[in-house]
Amino acid sequence: MSQFLEVAVEAAREAGSILLQDAGHPRNIVYKGEVDLVTDTDKRSEAAIVSRLLTRFPQHAIIAEEGGGNSAADARYCWHVDPLDGTTNFAHGYPCSAVSIALLEEGAPIVGVVLNPFSNELFSAMRGEGAYLNQKRIHVSTVETLSKSLVATGFPTRKVRTSTNIQYYWEFTLRTHGVRRDGSAALDLCSVASGRFEAFWEFGLRSWDTAAGILLVKEAGGTVTDLSGRPYHPGGSEILASNGRVHAEMQKVAADIVERAASSAPSA
Repeated sequence: MSQFLEVAVEAAREAGSILLQDAGHPRNIVYKGEVDLVTDTDKRSEAAIVSRLLTRFPQHAIIAEEGGGNSAADARYCWHVDPLDGTTNFAHGYPCSAVSIALLEEGAPIVGVVLNPFSNELFSAMRGEGAYLNQKRIHVSTVETLSKSLVATGFPTRKVRTSTNIQYYWEFTLRTHGVRRDGSAALDLCSVASGRFEAFWEFGLRSWDTAAGILLVKEAGGTVTDLSGRPYHPGGSEILASNGRVHAEMQKVAADIVERAASSAPSA
């Protein structure tokens, strides 16, 4: 498995150099939806990653955000690639973006790498081997209660006007030290893994957004489920990742929100 991690790190470093080269330069921005954008940098980064992965592992499948992979439904190994997580941040010159690369074996993450080239922070994990930041072992925080926690979330670029997450944002803002919304799910998950955040939740993320990050959280000693406590799989409709200690409190708040929404809904 170490060869997989080695290549993932190489690919992330190469893609990260592309992000750094393009930072601060004019960008050709294309909108995939009303607010969901993509830049030439996304595409160049993805092409570099996919090329390296296919060269080293031609039998592996690749699912990449901008469509540059070679999806094969029956492949034992499948890479999930986000070449620039936080494209909106990048387009505005805000240095909170990352390259996220994960390898799944029969649907379960076994290798995860997330690189923020602007801070030179490389997060990496292999299943059963722990989580690391720049080759130093990391762990989730030891905070025991939600009231003493710093948590994070994000809002969808798709169907943004119909998102119910503002209700969760409000409730968790009242019950914690604060809620951060930094625009990169991959980095938010890394912040949970490294103890910067106690928890992260979000709706509507894709597999390439979370596959590497959830492995990092688990290998750092944290817990990852959906908001009701069911197992989370990359690409699931909702995610809750935490240090494990505040997980039940987070679930209880989420359940209360769902219950209130149901009781206030007009009857048919």
